[in-house]
Amino acid sequence: MKPASVSVLDGSTFAVSDAQGDIQADTEDVLGLFWNDMRHLSRWQLRLNGRPLQALSTDAVGYDEAVFFLVVPTGTIYRNPRLSVLRRRWVCDGLREQVTISNHTAEPVLLELSLLFDADFADIFEVKDHLSKQGSLSSRVEPGGVVLGYRRGDFRRETHIRVWEGWCTAESITFQLRLAPQGTWHTEIEVAMGSGGRRRPTKPRRQPNIDRSLEDWLKDAPALECDWDDLRHIYHRSLVDLAALRFYPAAMPGSLPAAGLPWFMALFGRDSLIASYQALPFIPELARTTLRALAARQASERDDFRDAEPGKILHELRFGELTHFGERPQSPYYGSADSTLLWLILLDEYERWTGDHDTIQALERPARAALHWLEDSGDLDGDGYIEYQRRNTTSGLENQCWKDSWNSIVHPDGRLASLPRATCELQGYAYDARRRCARLARVCWDDPALAERLEQQAGALAERFDRDFWVTDGRFFALALDGRKAQVRTLTSNMGQLLWSGIVADHRIDDVVDHLMQPALFSGWGIRTLAKGQDAYNPIEYHNGTVWPHDSALIAAGLARYRRHEQAGRLAQAALEAAKVFDYRLPEVFAGYDRQTTGFPVPYPTACSPQAWATGAPLLLLRVLLGLEPDGDQLRTDPHVPGAIGHIALRGIPGRWGRADAATRDR
Repeated sequence: MKPASVSVLDGSTFAVSDAQGDIQADTEDVLGLFWNDMRHLSRWQLRLNGRPLQALSTDAVGYDEAVFFLVVPTGTIYRNPRLSVLRRRWVCDGLREQVTISNHTAEPVLLELSLLFDADFADIFEVKDHLSKQGSLSSRVEPGGVVLGYRRGDFRRETHIRVWEGWCTAESITFQLRLAPQGTWHTEIEVAMGSGGRRRPTKPRRQPNIDRSLEDWLKDAPALECDWDDLRHIYHRSLVDLAALRFYPAAMPGSLPAAGLPWFMALFGRDSLIASYQALPFIPELARTTLRALAARQASERDDFRDAEPGKILHELRFGELTHFGERPQSPYYGSADSTLLWLILLDEYERWTGDHDTIQALERPARAALHWLEDSGDLDGDGYIEYQRRNTTSGLENQCWKDSWNSIVHPDGRLASLPRATCELQGYAYDARRRCARLARVCWDDPALAERLEQQAGALAERFDRDFWVTDGRFFALALDGRKAQVRTLTSNMGQLLWSGIVADHRIDDVVDHLMQPALFSGWGIRTLAKGQDAYNPIEYHNGTVWPHDSALIAAGLARYRRHEQAGRLAQAALEAAKVFDYRLPEVFAGYDRQTTGFPVPYPTACSPQAWATGAPLLLLRVLLGLEPDGDQLRTDPHVPGAIGHIALRGIPGRWGRADAATRDR
């Protein structure tokens, strides 16, 4: 089956086309060539003698290259195509496209090849929200190419199309050809982007915008051995997709993951931190760069429009038109209540895995600033809980937890919870961050007084949380406390992430695990974001009934933390079996329908794919199944693998121990 769309990407540059390689953007799709949150090509269509081509085969090679095998359709099964077209595309700081035409007859042929193009320069938010442009478009034909431009005030973008032959107009390039019998012809077109009147140079073909090639990237990761062949494909796909999503922040070594294609090809605090946590046993570079890049943009003052406070870690960093003019929160935007907590959690986890004391020492000051935010600005009313309420009421995010859609924090009947909101998983993150930073204070920063204070705060938080969030008659933890400090008594997956944080008291474990693994929450493919049977449930609502792979993976890690290995393995196996159905790539989110009803996981229509923390989910699940945990300068393993998965081994796991192996006990 030919794919509905084909994506190639490299960092913040990506192209999405149809199966023929053509781009014709409209309000219903996200086709185009994008760079830094703006579409630089909205039309890119190949025509032979004025006719569109038909795809025989389409293949994405790696992540930054695609190949399209095309023919001119004859209109009948009784006549074979006489001409074929090979269209090869690379993305790297721009786009390069090579077109080869072959004549398969014994006669010469005269041909006209046309490439039709346009650029609407739509901001990614304009594409997503179907908004119109306000600036002016331009085009000019130059020797050897065409320049398409956009200008609005002091904001400028350009698309430079360069050819080495052919006749150019402001909308097309035309090649007049004569192919000899059994002859071939080829040409190459280059597309570069520009900003502020400066053209960005493109790199040579097959020189990706990275320090390491994909081959080196894969070689550096641990080698997987397994009985279940599908798992090998899932693992390979995850590593390749993480390579595709990585980009390099300015003036800083190393790479970090963008959040996801197509809407979130940018630095996101929450997404990059969770994906880096998932990938730590495999590619520790991502965590180091993410920690440093986010610390470099840590807020130092209060800014209501950006929802910023001193010590806060950013939510997202954008470069498009709407953020430039303040029609979306100007970058960086700090509207997330969890990024700062997750940054502290990853900081400790990174030290535990790598022993990189230099980085931990270098980040002590931003860590202390983040802890100050946790104790001060993060607690809006001084009750000891992390709450959020946006101050940018025009374009800021109303929900600033990981379920950040507008209607995600609801009562069981669908009524929105009043603001400010203190969701349960935020309290778990805050507990974990304090415990972890207490360890860093002792081991790395020589500050036992800070360690003792943080441990006392964590203990008090755990007691208070158990009292205030536990729904006695339902035997589960409330989704949140609302603005009146009343429980939002909705049964959701957020409760599962409390296990990952370790804030759940031992006497609550049986009830929590029982709820998570019952059909109301466990769909058979993963944990639903909101339990079936409540009025607010919708299996295709973004956060109110769907299944998010990263969420299920964190819950599986929490189950293993509390030694519920059978349930952790069952959940891990379900999520990995879903990945197989999605061509070995878990999407950002999929529908929450029962497995026994559909027989396969149902796609969510606008899910990002690849998406960083969904891509990282199989890596975290491998860690869960093999029981990988740092123990001083050694790697401890405690495998618990379902029989259906069989033998698993990872060879060459990087860490403070150098390289280590882990395998199931039977081998």
